[in-house]
Amino acid sequence: MARLCSNPIGLHRFRPSLQIPKPPQIITNPPYPRTKPRKFHTLSCQTTPNVDDTSSTERVVIEPSTVNGQTSKASRSPQESPGLPEFPSKGINRKIAAVSTLAALGLFLSTRLDLGVSLKDLSAVALPYEEALSNGKPTVVEFYADWCEVCRELAPDVYKVEQQYKDRVNFVMLNVDNTKWEQELDEFGVEGIPHFAFLDKDGNEEGNVVGRFPRQFLLENVDALSRGEASVPHARVVGQYSNAEARKVHQVVDPRSHG
Repeated sequence: MARLCSNPIGLHRFRPSLQIPKPPQIITNPPYPRTKPRKFHTLSCQTTPNVDDTSSTERVVIEPSTVNGQTSKASRSPQESPGLPEFPSKGINRKIAAVSTLAALGLFLSTRLDLGVSLKDLSAVALPYEEALSNGKPTVVEFYADWCEVCRELAPDVYKVEQQYKDRVNFVMLNVDNTKWEQELDEFGVEGIPHFAFLDKDGNEEGNVVGRFPRQFLLENVDALSRGEASVPHARVVGQYSNAEARKVHQVVDPRSHG
């Protein structure tokens, strides 16, 4: 027994079971470093969010960035509805240009059509003088000449009025250069051209207009003839005209010609 007790190595095998355990040893230096708890700065967790924090995503959305006074599209808030464009789009510009071009073209064509009406065109569609005196309609007789500048100037106005009243009023063209109309020149007292004589349905002269005059005068006189009025509103009007004495007389071969 004495030998067993003297052996220090084996003593721990025979320690009494009531031995008080030692308190656990606190390790002051852990084998790995401890990490500090992370702090998550979110607006949902803060009771008083920092509005001046420019790094916040909400800050970028609320205040869009500006470059040279123009708002960037990328910083627009999703709740913000897109507004109208400040400048017209290319499609609108094309439509405006197309409409302007068509309007200018229409004006140009209408002007060309008016200027394109000549005295020859009027004389070609005019009614023969003898037929006009026998069909029971009122008649407008125009004495003209191809060299008359005022006659050429008034040709588009005469054409427009003629197209409007040609079914109710006869339009006759007599060329003063044609010797065939010497008697009519004396009868109507033609001294200047253009000379417009307004005849009722029986061939009686109700008035005449000589030289340059507003188209409204011709329109009102023809309208009075078409309604069978006893007189025309502009019975004696004299404007700038060409002298009929400067006419270049010639003999027309065709006796039916009214030119």
